[in-house]
Amino acid sequence: MSSFSSDQSIGHIAVDGQMVPTTQRARVTSIQAEGIASASVVLKSGGAAGAVIATYKFGTEGLNVLLPSSGILFKEGVYLDLTDTPGVTITFT
Repeated sequence: MSSFSSDQSIGHIAVDGQMVPTTQRARVTSIQAEGIASASVVLKSGGAAGAVIATYKFGTEGLNVLLPSSGILFKEGVYLDLTDTPGVTITFT
């Protein structure tokens, strides 16, 4: 038998918040969110007032993004700013 080991972590939030501390680097590899009419998820590096790295807008269909290769690099943690979504789950290394 073989074994599998992964360095992926998963986090879920329902309100704006810091997912990975600003003192750490991270690579986001997937994003899933439940949608309401005009939902959006803004991913920032450097906290709530940090640099916007990616913005995703969606509706009731929700959001399911698998990022290829090494994902998106965040040099100063990962902060999520949510609008009209009951929750977001990200996978990161």
